[in-house]
Amino acid sequence: MTTYDAIVLAGGAAKRLGGADKPGVSVGGRTLIDRVLGVCGDAGVTVVVGGPRGTVRPVEWTQEKPPGGGPLAALEAGVRRTTAGSLLVLSADLPFIGDGTVRRLLDALDESGTEAALLVDADGRDQPLVAAYRGEPLRRELALIATEHGSLSGLPLRLLTHELDVVRVAAGPFDSFDCDTWDDIAAARARIREHGHVLDEWITAVKDELGIELDVDTSALLDLARDAAHGVARPAAPLTTFLVGYAAAKVGDGGPEAVARATRKATELALRWAREAEEDKAKEAAAKENKAKEEDRER
Repeated sequence: MTTYDAIVLAGGAAKRLGGADKPGVSVGGRTLIDRVLGVCGDAGVTVVVGGPRGTVRPVEWTQEKPPGGGPLAALEAGVRRTTAGSLLVLSADLPFIGDGTVRRLLDALDESGTEAALLVDADGRDQPLVAAYRGEPLRRELALIATEHGSLSGLPLRLLTHELDVVRVAAGPFDSFDCDTWDDIAAARARIREHGHVLDEWITAVKDELGIELDVDTSALLDLARDAAHGVARPAAPLTTFLVGYAAAKVGDGGPEAVARATRKATELALRWAREAEEDKAKEAAAKENKAKEEDRER
């Protein structure tokens, strides 16, 4: 895996949001900035350029000078706090950016030998704030632009990307979706609640809220909950899954393997319980049938 540092740009006036604190806006129970920080957790250093706030994990904070100097000035402020050869750059308003996309950008940079890997949206537009850069060429170009223009404040990002040797990476359906307006926020929240997305989003939100990093077989846990509800009683479903989590934490290392072992044991127990009930029902039905036959003979 490529070793990299991450820079998250979380400044800007958010004029189309009425000046709201855009990185702090909640989508699916998580702030936009926390959603972005969640996809670069394996970065060596994560630098957030913007006003300090509470975040889901520790980061380093910095700010461009003067504040509000625009994306190039903010990027340069972040770059100054990094040392890795590869730098991941993300804006803080990407609710659906995934760790798979981050990996594709870093891999493309590593394999292509170019100076930058830019995400390209469905309309063919480069996304320089969803990109991976080589550190030295990025520093070089930022310094040259600052020398030529006297400052980086207020300058467009295209001045940077036009001077770099880049490879382009196609975006997934929602990778480059950003939240600039309240309509964008509403659309992002609606998509999260769609069938097929809501469970994964909820599990991720819960893990972030509880401060745990654990990949488990969700399908196996749902099957366990179903077996407990059907074979025992409906309230047994949530209680059983809670006990599985508690057992995994108490026995072993509490990781995915411990969860899987506890899930298997509880599932086997629920199935045994259900079989006993089925056997009793079958015996009861057979007894009723025999009784009915005896009554028929007596008539």
